[in-house]
Amino acid sequence: MMMTRIAAERYTGASVRRSEDPRILTGSGRYVDDIKLPGMLHAAFVRSPLAHARVLSVDVSAARDLPGVVAVYAGADLEAMTVPGPDLMASFFGGGWPIPEYTLLATDKVRLVGDPVAIVVAESRYLAEDGCELVEVEYEDLPPVATAEFALSPDSPPLFANLGNNIARPHSRKEFGDVAGTFAAADRVFDFHIDVHRHQNVPMEGRACVASYDAESGLMTLYAATQSVHVSKMAIAMRLGLEQEKVRVLAGDIGGSFGLKIGASREELAAAAASRELRRPVKWVEDRGENLTASGQAREESFDVRAAVSNDGDLLGLDVQMVVDTGSYPGMGGMVPDIIQAMMPGPYKMTALGFESTAVTTNKASYVAYRGPWASETFVRERILDVIAKELGLDPLEMRLRNVAPRTDPPAVMVTGRPLVGVTTMESLERVAAMVDVPAFRRRQAGARAEGRYLGIGMATFIEAAPGPREPGGPSGPMGLESMRLRLDEDGIVVLFTGQMPHGQSHQTTLAQIAADEFGVPFEQVRVVVGDSDVVPFGLTGGSRSATMTGGVALHGARQLKVKVLDFASQLMEASAQDLQITDGNVWVRGDPDSAIPMSEIARRAGETGSETDLEVVATFDGGEGGWSGGTHCAIVEVDVETGLVRVERYVVAEDCGALINPAVVEGQIRGGVAQGIGAVLLERSAYDEDGNFQSATFMDYLMPTACDVPRIEIEHLETVPLDADVNFRGVGEGGMIVAPPTIVNAIEDALAPFGVRIYEQHLPPARILELIEAAEPG
Repeated sequence: MMMTRIAAERYTGASVRRSEDPRILTGSGRYVDDIKLPGMLHAAFVRSPLAHARVLSVDVSAARDLPGVVAVYAGADLEAMTVPGPDLMASFFGGGWPIPEYTLLATDKVRLVGDPVAIVVAESRYLAEDGCELVEVEYEDLPPVATAEFALSPDSPPLFANLGNNIARPHSRKEFGDVAGTFAAADRVFDFHIDVHRHQNVPMEGRACVASYDAESGLMTLYAATQSVHVSKMAIAMRLGLEQEKVRVLAGDIGGSFGLKIGASREELAAAAASRELRRPVKWVEDRGENLTASGQAREESFDVRAAVSNDGDLLGLDVQMVVDTGSYPGMGGMVPDIIQAMMPGPYKMTALGFESTAVTTNKASYVAYRGPWASETFVRERILDVIAKELGLDPLEMRLRNVAPRTDPPAVMVTGRPLVGVTTMESLERVAAMVDVPAFRRRQAGARAEGRYLGIGMATFIEAAPGPREPGGPSGPMGLESMRLRLDEDGIVVLFTGQMPHGQSHQTTLAQIAADEFGVPFEQVRVVVGDSDVVPFGLTGGSRSATMTGGVALHGARQLKVKVLDFASQLMEASAQDLQITDGNVWVRGDPDSAIPMSEIARRAGETGSETDLEVVATFDGGEGGWSGGTHCAIVEVDVETGLVRVERYVVAEDCGALINPAVVEGQIRGGVAQGIGAVLLERSAYDEDGNFQSATFMDYLMPTACDVPRIEIEHLETVPLDADVNFRGVGEGGMIVAPPTIVNAIEDALAPFGVRIYEQHLPPARILELIEAAEPG
């Protein structure tokens, strides 16, 4: 017999009344962790200590007898309390391949260290944790599937019985252009194997929820940390068998996410089921150990790449074989190959691409979205460009400039089919080169090497569909149209209701700026409402969609509302609407400042007329002409070849995200992404041993970058190609994390050039750098 336990964490918080909590609208304060409802219970989970095992028995009797423990539910109990079926997110991220069958809490087997087996609900979190220690679970060990290589083998034991193997997404291949002809005609063909390691989101706060079921009304209210209140609402309704209108999801500050908190997790669904069963609110807050171990991880992908190249340095084509380790339960891993395939050519003019992929299931945490989930396409492409340039005796910058698709009319088209309209890669490369003065650096580098110091410079460039160019016959934005409701309240405040769920993107600032400028009121006279499924339209924050899609609908919606207000004001002021204007929150007749009427007076008068005058609009936006974000990053590093330590001396960015709504917000997003990218290369790794045991469950083992690791980041902006008549701001949140890793790795390899080091992986802690130096043949 084996027992598992999770260490208790202490939670405190002021009492709030859920129906009147102002933070639902303003997003201030730590939201879920502060909620304290009358009669609220606390949940903790019994989790598996094994990566792969059969669950033979779960004995909860001792835990149920513990004073203060209200209920203990094992997997079979939860199945009786909920509606079995596929997980919503598995369907959301699915692509038509078979979906594995499993339960909210493990019943037949556990599939990763940290897999939830039982939920203990008690009067306090302390008692719930004590109850977890008393639950006895008997396991039968099964061989762990700890690597993608073993998962591909027919000898690996299937994690899910209904699938029969560990292939999460069957092998597929697609070709663009004449792949065979291109490789046959190439002067040189290079072969590479490149690995991108597993790391993860690590938001400031983990997942959390308070589920509160009202038996009298049959209403389930979930206070959640989520990127979409409506996606969470759909998940709760589906699993609990409730009608959609019987579920309300509220969210305030969610403590960061980076893609982790889409929908409702198995733990949140279990808490909601327990609340309905017990008729009392149930709170669950993930501790850091749970977050690192079981919440989700990303990026573990390997690539076998062949590159067809001319002797002059033309990148003619690529042939790529990708394997992605999706972890145990369904997440985003199965759909990532499609995005990587589409983006693999980047801004370059290659004419052929072969791409094949397979996704496998292993005994690890599920693959989740993480800031730029397709980032490996940039890492692979920008890494091999550097290596090929050095093999051909070319400067990496010159090779990039040689291969960038020119900006033409009509625009050049990626070999995978998307037009490169408005892409400013050439300009960003040239701008960065001027900012760092590469010849001057090379002179300094040579002098440092003579002193036994090893400096390196690395560049990488990227483009990101943010939201992407308009495609024939459809909107430019991912996930369809964006909706917004806008209203003029009686106090003269313009209120925007959006389905976006900010968690660091400053939506309340940028959307208010756009609406205020378009409508004609001060910034302080706009309020942005988020995080309440009863009042906001459907929406999802992710995919770099909010700047263009939500910014665009805010602009057009404010314009529509302004027309409606001016039409009503024209009746009050006995003037043509065309002769009226709104400035500083007042409506007045052009040329007659004394005629000004405050917006609050207009709204009050409209309210007196009743429903005949409704100063409210519902707007939608399809992304307009869309466009690309992109840019070039450059790092200068120093590598201590005695210790393997890397110091990032300078980091330079030339970024194009179209028109800047708020420069401080844009630069904050860039700097945050770069910090994560530096951490990914030098520090962060979600490590497992050969038995599937997780090795990075604390911040002693999963190392995070600090202010000491991140240099001052110099940013210059390009705003060169407006595409749309009105909306030319584009997403910028993911670019830093996408392009920083190859930038840093390119710089490290350049620093180690005297040793002949070639790097084909992303994670470079000190020990690994020393190994690479030891194994290399001096150049």
